[in-house]
Amino acid sequence: MFQKITLLALVLAFVSCQKKESTEKDKIKIADWLIGNWENKSDDGVLTENWEKVNDSTFNATSYFIRSKDTLHFEKITLSQHGEMLMYSATVNGQNNDKAIDFPSTTETANKLVFENPSHDYPQKITYTKGANNTLTAEISGNLQGKVTKEKFVMTKK
Repeated sequence: MFQKITLLALVLAFVSCQKKESTEKDKIKIADWLIGNWENKSDDGVLTENWEKVNDSTFNATSYFIRSKDTLHFEKITLSQHGEMLMYSATVNGQNNDKAIDFPSTTETANKLVFENPSHDYPQKITYTKGANNTLTAEISGNLQGKVTKEKFVMTKK
């Protein structure tokens, strides 16, 4: 009897550990719709974000804005899962000594991801919204030099 109880306890422990491990990596799956190449063309230039899946818990992206032949903005983005939290980390060339700024997730739904860092100078909030017809809206917002500012970029999947 003791052997059966011990065996049952071991099986339950093993199954519960397996479930926890898969649950931890499941959170980032909600953001799978980011994967791909996105573009916004305007009179000011072309904004591009290219997202790729690195592994079960990490996505990487590059984001750049080009006007004519000049790259005016370039950043590297990592979206990673840490336990039950998603973390958006952005490294902008020439800013913050080229170190990443972290934005923990505050909202994760099938169509919307929100990341916030109230202590960052600007932006304090980054939002991605999945739209219809292979569109994605990226929005940055917050307080910029005492003024509430919001910038919206609607991108199409290439």
